[in-house]
Amino acid sequence: MRTLRLLLWLLLIAPSLFGTVDGIMRTGFARLQYDGGGDWYNDPEVLPNLARYANSVMGSNFPTDQSIVKASDPKLFDYPFLYLTGHGNIRFSDREIDNLRTWMLRGGFLYADDDYGMDTAFRREIKRIFPERELSLLDGSFPLFTSFFDFSTGLPKIHLHDEKPPQAFGIFDDNGRLVCLYTYESNISDGWADPSTHKDPPAIRDKALQFGVNILYYITQK
Repeated sequence: MRTLRLLLWLLLIAPSLFGTVDGIMRTGFARLQYDGGGDWYNDPEVLPNLARYANSVMGSNFPTDQSIVKASDPKLFDYPFLYLTGHGNIRFSDREIDNLRTWMLRGGFLYADDDYGMDTAFRREIKRIFPERELSLLDGSFPLFTSFFDFSTGLPKIHLHDEKPPQAFGIFDDNGRLVCLYTYESNISDGWADPSTHKDPPAIRDKALQFGVNILYYITQK
């Protein structure tokens, strides 16, 4: 179960200590491609931008290109960190459901960010993956919120959406490890996009990127 967490640790920490480890450093983190009609592919620059920002503040050496993987692909198990977003429907096959469950329980971490309109579909599909587990509401007291930058006041609001309070939810394994983080009515990852994409002011983008670093830092410590 520690294999993927070790891989993520090596991705983040080992390069700053020992230099680039070619086989590991090519892995990076990946965007999850899915069926159902939702735009899984939107804002392709967000992961590269997060990698560059994390590298600048953490001394890491994440690859700055974007990898894409389907849950049905054996390469899924090469990635310790997956990112999922979109505005619409998500649908996983039974095989993909089994793969994602196995991948997360073996140490993989899924970050899902509602880009406005995927909430119903995501909640349905995550329940198929973990029918016995619930999405737990996380507030500023949860250690992720203060793992690197201080977000003890709670999840930042990046985009208005329905003008509801931003919320973060988690799913945990039997050992209490966070295997999935879901952010709703916040749209953290839109703040990782290029400045020209959403015209977010620098202060908003900084908050979003800082929270992204908190995610990365937190999961390497667990």
